Amino acid sequence: MGHREDLLEGAKSCLLEKGFARTTARDIVKASGTNLASIGYHYGSKDALLAEAYVALVEGMSGAFDGPNAEPAGAPGSLERFRWVWSGIVGTMREPGSLWRLSMEVMTLDMPELRDHLAAAQREGGRGLVALMTDAPEEEVSDETADTLGRFYLTLMTGLIAQWTFDPKTAPDGDALTEGLRRVIEAAGG
Repeated sequence: MGHREDLLEGAKSCLLEKGFARTTARDIVKASGTNLASIGYHYGSKDALLAEAYVALVEGMSGAFDGPNAEPAGAPGSLERFRWVWSGIVGTMREPGSLWRLSMEVMTLDMPELRDHLAAAQREGGRGLVALMTDAPEEEVSDETADTLGRFYLTLMTGLIAQWTFDPKTAPDGDALTEGLRRVIEAAGG
């Protein structure tokens, strides 16, 4: 790996260990085995590097669907698929050093550069969730679908992250979320 990749890996490690606000440029340099000048050269700033590292961590969460439960449950768009996706996400929230606790910190930061970078990634995050729910390749999920259904899933994700950060003992799991959705569908006449 070159300095750029080493910095990104070091930043990801620091984010999971220390969080965004407590990670310094020196922490990243120590974790990556690079030098301070490399951050500016490759990323422009520590915050830009951390933002890119955060996005890379989120993109890497597809690993939550590997292993024994890798085969999607239920038909695309079904309640069983909904339960499978959200159970996988909740499973990652139970892990120590969860990326999702970091996500709650990131949501509270007043850093325009970071917000701009992450805002640009929102549509792609929604697109990825739609793809998981429907089996559609991400590149085939339209912008309109990413901006409606995808944003719905992202809104659900944000609330779930908040609940798991606040009180993991009472936060919903995939079964509870699915039962809630089933009741919404039933009340709407579906």
